[in-house]
Amino acid sequence: MLKDFLVPIHRAGWPFIAIFAGVTLALFLVFPPLAWLGVILTAFCIFFFRDPERIVPVRPGLAVSPADGLISAVDRVAPPLELDMGTQAVWRVSVFLSVFDVHINRVPCDGTITALSYHHGKFLNAALDKASEENERQAVRLTLEDGRQVAFVQIAGLIARRIICDLADGQGVRAGERFGLIRFGSRTDIYLPAGIAPLVAPGQRMIGGETVVADLNSDETQRPGEAR
Repeated sequence: MLKDFLVPIHRAGWPFIAIFAGVTLALFLVFPPLAWLGVILTAFCIFFFRDPERIVPVRPGLAVSPADGLISAVDRVAPPLELDMGTQAVWRVSVFLSVFDVHINRVPCDGTITALSYHHGKFLNAALDKASEENERQAVRLTLEDGRQVAFVQIAGLIARRIICDLADGQGVRAGERFGLIRFGSRTDIYLPAGIAPLVAPGQRMIGGETVVADLNSDETQRPGEAR
């Protein structure tokens, strides 16, 4: 039970936690009633930057969700132009992260990073479809061992103002590995290889690094879903 409460904190969160904690301490000395607001904000910072361990399915060919959150859309579109992956429409799964979700991003499958592209843009509501083209974002191309390619994109949202991506061109990665985060509220898209359909549906809750988005070794068609 302790592991459920004593969750590790991502290193990017400690400066924010320290600032809020310092201001809260000062308020207790100067104006205690207002200090309780500082306690709430400090607790929220700790909550937001939590970095729990995940149990990653390791069967070859599985693509896992790159983020926690709700699937806002499953559609067929061309991959990001900046990644030079052609114009053929492929399946895209969009995961929307609220401020209450874990914001650590994870690599969807095994492979090698072969392209990185950062785009300065707007900060529209990340749930909007046009956010994938107009918002500030970090796009990544991942090449699998068999030569196929997967793309995933970190998209800043209405509140988010900082994208952190720790990947480097030529880096070998494994499914479920942490690679960055977005502050505070955002969206993460994954573009599947041509001919591969998603096994998830809009409205489904994703667990980053655990929920299987697609089986790259299967020819199963798109899997529908419904609320019950």
